[in-house]
Amino acid sequence: MPTPAILLLEDGTSYTGQACGKIGTATGEICFNTSMTGYQELFTDPSYAGQLLVTTNVHVGNYGIKSVEEESAHIQIAGLICREYNNNFSRKQADETIEDYFIQNNLVGISGIDTRAVVRHVREKGAMNAIVSSENIDIEFLKKELKKVPSMEGLELSSQITTNESYTLGDENAKYKIAVLDLGVKKNILRNFLERDCFVKVFPAKTSFAEMKNFQPNGYFISNGPGDPGVMDYAVDTVKQILDENQPLFGICLGNQLLARAVDIPTYKLHHGHRGGNHPVKNLKTGKCEVTTQNHGFSVDMEKLKASDKAKMTHINLNDNTVEGLEIVGKKAFSVQYHPEAAPGPHDSKYLFDQFMDMIG
Repeated sequence: MPTPAILLLEDGTSYTGQACGKIGTATGEICFNTSMTGYQELFTDPSYAGQLLVTTNVHVGNYGIKSVEEESAHIQIAGLICREYNNNFSRKQADETIEDYFIQNNLVGISGIDTRAVVRHVREKGAMNAIVSSENIDIEFLKKELKKVPSMEGLELSSQITTNESYTLGDENAKYKIAVLDLGVKKNILRNFLERDCFVKVFPAKTSFAEMKNFQPNGYFISNGPGDPGVMDYAVDTVKQILDENQPLFGICLGNQLLARAVDIPTYKLHHGHRGGNHPVKNLKTGKCEVTTQNHGFSVDMEKLKASDKAKMTHINLNDNTVEGLEIVGKKAFSVQYHPEAAPGPHDSKYLFDQFMDMIG
């Protein structure tokens, strides 16, 4: 018999289902992703640290788990909420079932949930904390536990999930040397640099600019990552120093928000965030639309960016007219809010890595 489980939201809304993965309790901010495939890449994306993930695609686990498709060393989501949890898989190349994978990673989940109802609720009410439990389904007890969970707004997470030590990838004799500030970097971002003849050194989140500069890189990359950019002054200071040196700089997702903050443009929390592989973005320079992969809960302040003489917008979201990219005036620095490396998602925006290489020269 399946073990009963419960999902309780901060506003008191609850849903019942069955346990999947480890029997236990998981807490975090609830969010949803609209990607049709790539669930393993989503599970291991460091930007999901501290979040309970709702998958809008009905089936999860149906093509199994394959180790080479991980975007970090382990699962990053706090817990999973899904409709159909498929322990049998169809792909011959898969290494294991999703259940074995979850058990190994101590991941708590709930299945058999009407995810359409959950997503509609979050879209209407906004992002909020939630709790999933298969070990205690007493609502009053879970309400007390949920009150202990910190809000994502004001939460700094990158320093908790970054690499502990610097490491290098690629050929030392490659054409370019790229210094990566790891705030939660995905493996496919690093692969894109390696594919472009780069020797990459990845640094922990709180590495000083002086230490990164000692690597003598041709360019700097500020990665994606979890948490609130508004409380990451240590990373903002590093970005400011890179700009002062007028070194080539490229940022993705959290990197976009920190680049904005480095020129005094603030960020704010979105109502329910952008997460999925089908978000339309317009490149304001070319006039072309790109279908993009996104995963963020914060955004750059549009009005402050428009009023700034230090930066200008380069990309805009066609769904809600939020900032999707910017460049710094008079500097070799640009960034985008979405994920050009995909994994999962469309590859419309991979040209941005080539743009960075061209900027380096």
